[in-house]
Amino acid sequence: MQRAAGKLPFLVVIEEFMRIDKFLKNSRLIKRRTIAKEACEQDRILINGKAAKPGSEVKIGDVIQIHFGNAEIKARVLTLSEHSTKEAAATMYEIIQ
Repeated sequence: MQRAAGKLPFLVVIEEFMRIDKFLKNSRLIKRRTIAKEACEQDRILINGKAAKPGSEVKIGDVIQIHFGNAEIKARVLTLSEHSTKEAAATMYEIIQ
Protein backbone atom coordinates (compact mmCIF):
# COMPACT_ATOMS: atom_id res chain seq x y z
CA MET A 1 0.00 0.00 0.00
CA GLN A 2 1.43 3.35 -0.98
CA ARG A 3 0.54 6.71 0.39
CA ALA A 4 0.83 9.97 -1.48
CA ALA A 5 2.45 12.79 0.49
CA GLY A 6 -0.11 15.13 1.96
CA LYS A 7 -3.15 13.14 0.79
CA LEU A 8 -4.64 10.78 3.38
CA PRO A 9 -3.42 9.92 6.88
CA PHE A 10 -1.74 6.53 7.22
CA LEU A 11 -4.25 3.77 7.90
CA VAL A 12 -3.72 0.00 7.77
CA VAL A 13 -7.01 -1.78 7.20
CA ILE A 14 -7.23 -5.28 8.69
CA GLU A 15 -9.77 -8.09 8.98
CA GLU A 16 -13.53 -7.71 9.21
CA PHE A 17 -13.57 -8.01 13.01
CA MET A 18 -11.59 -6.47 15.89
CA ARG A 19 -11.78 -6.81 19.67
CA ILE A 20 -13.71 -3.90 21.19
CA ASP A 21 -10.96 -3.02 23.68
CA LYS A 22 -8.42 -2.82 20.85
CA PHE A 23 -10.77 -0.78 18.64
CA LEU A 24 -11.43 1.75 21.40
CA LYS A 25 -7.68 2.19 21.94
CA ASN A 26 -6.75 2.35 18.22
CA SER A 27 -9.54 4.81 17.46
CA ARG A 28 -8.51 6.87 20.51
CA LEU A 29 -12.06 6.89 21.86
CA ILE A 30 -10.41 5.59 25.05
CA LYS A 31 -6.78 6.39 25.80
CA ARG A 32 -5.50 2.97 26.94
CA ARG A 33 -6.53 -0.60 26.24
CA THR A 34 -6.55 -1.47 29.95
CA ILE A 35 -9.03 1.35 30.59
CA ALA A 36 -11.17 0.08 27.70
CA LYS A 37 -11.03 -3.41 29.21
CA GLU A 38 -12.11 -2.12 32.62
CA ALA A 39 -14.96 -0.11 31.06
CA CYS A 40 -16.23 -3.28 29.35
CA GLU A 41 -16.03 -5.25 32.59
CA GLN A 42 -18.11 -2.55 34.31
CA ASP A 43 -20.80 -2.72 31.57
CA ARG A 44 -20.10 0.84 30.41
CA ILE A 45 -19.58 -0.23 26.77
CA LEU A 46 -22.43 -1.45 24.57
CA ILE A 47 -22.22 -2.83 21.03
CA ASN A 48 -25.52 -2.55 19.16
CA GLY A 49 -27.32 -2.18 22.49
CA LYS A 50 -25.76 -5.24 24.16
CA ALA A 51 -23.17 -5.19 26.96
CA ALA A 52 -19.67 -5.84 25.58
CA LYS A 53 -16.93 -7.94 27.12
CA PRO A 54 -13.31 -6.92 26.36
CA GLY A 55 -13.06 -9.73 23.79
CA SER A 56 -16.32 -8.90 22.02
CA GLU A 57 -15.80 -8.29 18.33
CA VAL A 58 -16.90 -5.22 16.42
CA LYS A 59 -17.32 -4.93 12.69
CA ILE A 60 -17.88 -2.07 10.29
CA GLY A 61 -21.35 -0.61 10.80
CA ASP A 62 -21.68 -1.55 14.48
CA VAL A 63 -22.87 1.14 16.90
CA ILE A 64 -20.85 1.55 20.10
CA GLN A 65 -22.15 3.35 23.19
CA ILE A 66 -19.67 4.47 25.83
CA HIS A 67 -20.90 5.66 29.23
CA PHE A 68 -18.59 8.06 31.12
CA GLY A 69 -20.26 9.04 34.38
CA ASN A 70 -23.16 11.25 33.26
CA ALA A 71 -21.95 11.55 29.66
CA GLU A 72 -22.55 9.13 26.80
CA ILE A 73 -20.91 8.83 23.40
CA LYS A 74 -22.56 6.93 20.57
CA ALA A 75 -20.37 6.14 17.56
CA ARG A 76 -20.65 4.07 14.38
CA VAL A 77 -17.63 1.98 13.29
CA LEU A 78 -16.44 3.06 9.82
CA THR A 79 -13.10 1.23 9.47
CA LEU A 80 -10.98 -1.21 11.41
CA SER A 81 -7.28 -0.46 11.60
CA GLU A 82 -4.41 -2.32 13.25
CA HIS A 83 -2.34 0.86 13.57
CA SER A 84 -3.29 4.44 12.92
CA THR A 85 -2.00 7.95 13.31
CA LYS A 86 -3.88 10.50 15.38
CA GLU A 87 -5.43 11.96 12.23
CA ALA A 88 -6.43 8.54 10.87
CA ALA A 89 -7.95 7.48 14.19
CA ALA A 90 -10.72 10.04 13.76
CA THR A 91 -11.72 8.39 10.45
CA MET A 92 -12.36 5.04 12.14
CA TYR A 93 -15.73 6.15 13.53
CA GLU A 94 -18.43 8.80 13.31
CA ILE A 95 -20.17 10.26 16.32
CA ILE A 96 -23.92 9.81 15.92
CA GLN A 97 -25.10 11.23 19.25
